[in-house]
Amino acid sequence: MPQPARRSLYASVRRALHTDPSEAPDTEVHPAVDDTRVIRALDLAMRIGESMFAVGASAHEVTLAITRVAGAYGLQGVHVDVTYTSITLSYQPSGDGWPHTLLRVVRVAAPDHTKLQRMQALLVAVDDGMDLDEARTAFRAIRRVPFRYRQPVVVVARALLAVGASLLSGGSAVLVGLTFVAALAAAATQSGLARLRVPSFFSQIAGAFVTTVVAVVVSALAAADVEPFAGVQPAIIVASGIVLMLSGLTVVGAAQDAIDGFALTAAGRILDLTLQTLGLVVGILAGLELGSVLGFRMTLPDGPPPLGPLPDQVAGAVIIAVAVALFNGAGARIVAVSAVLGTVTALSHAMVLTSDLHEAAASGIAAALASFVGVFIAHNLHVPSVAVTTAAIVPLVPGGAVFYGLLGMVHADPASTAGGGAASLVLAASVGIGLAAGASLGIYLGTPVRATLAGVARSRARVRR
Repeated sequence: MPQPARRSLYASVRRALHTDPSEAPDTEVHPAVDDTRVIRALDLAMRIGESMFAVGASAHEVTLAITRVAGAYGLQGVHVDVTYTSITLSYQPSGDGWPHTLLRVVRVAAPDHTKLQRMQALLVAVDDGMDLDEARTAFRAIRRVPFRYRQPVVVVARALLAVGASLLSGGSAVLVGLTFVAALAAAATQSGLARLRVPSFFSQIAGAFVTTVVAVVVSALAAADVEPFAGVQPAIIVASGIVLMLSGLTVVGAAQDAIDGFALTAAGRILDLTLQTLGLVVGILAGLELGSVLGFRMTLPDGPPPLGPLPDQVAGAVIIAVAVALFNGAGARIVAVSAVLGTVTALSHAMVLTSDLHEAAASGIAAALASFVGVFIAHNLHVPSVAVTTAAIVPLVPGGAVFYGLLGMVHADPASTAGGGAASLVLAASVGIGLAAGASLGIYLGTPVRATLAGVARSRARVRR
């Protein structure tokens, strides 16, 4: 009698440790699709992915978009490979069909969140059963839509971003006006160079140089007690300009691609970010050296400019968020959402700082909260989450710490300032990493929660029906 019990125990242990081949799912049979339709569907999926990538979508979003479009038209098992400059798509039909491979080179353009919003609406329509020919026609119409705003509006919006950054530091009315003039000159310079197709590296140098020269002139007038420049802190002008020129960089995109496992894309974004930041450094140092040669040396501040009163911080964050949304081509809905998230960012950052946390940790927590809230708002209002998330975290870009570190490294007395300058640059780098990590974490935490709540809402709607 103990024999069957021993066999039963052995079978139970075996089932607990080994998988049963008979429990494997049956092979899925893919529906046969005409080769002409396959090519047309793959071409549409590839073009949608390319357009989304060019206007600011992450590599993960591009991959999901391509697989969604292909799956909607009966093409399962599509393989997508996204790098920083190209997208490759491969599809192997079931049976003995020939494989199909498409490759498109991505020419990254300026972010256009309105076009990205329309692309996402097209994806929803495709999932709902839009005909292939109709979807191709709708895509061509979206791709031909020009940028929402004219170039002068974009230049003024970028200048307003620097105004918001100066308000964060509690700048006076005179300082805010000078910041607007310097930022307007830098933005106009970069806009002109962009029309001439000058590489962004040299455009960063020119913009930083113009901003620094204006700050050096203001510093000289303040040192001579010329009204109304007396008592003005010119370092805030350059710090605000740094926020202006760092706001369009791909810090969050690089971190998100690295977390998603797109190593080549993340490496390309990081290299692009590094080159543009080096251009910014060269432009600032060139402006400071020019001032020193002419006898106008900017006084080294005691440290990065502190944050101003809470009302000024909220006003500055809202102005920055709205300005970022405007020069990224956002519509009224995205602008309104960006303003709300800018307020959330400023308030949460101020509250976290009261707990004596490190500034990098406080910035990361504020960015995580803003992106978490942004995921829900963006989904309910049908706007791209990347649009509102980017606008929300730009107020926390450490422009003051970057400028103070650079200014400390070129000061006349290196023995007394090199340490402070290096420490400030390390602080700026840690804050930047905290912003990127916090924004990515907020998106990853908010996405499954949003999907769960959406599923519950659909279930309740079915029950009521």
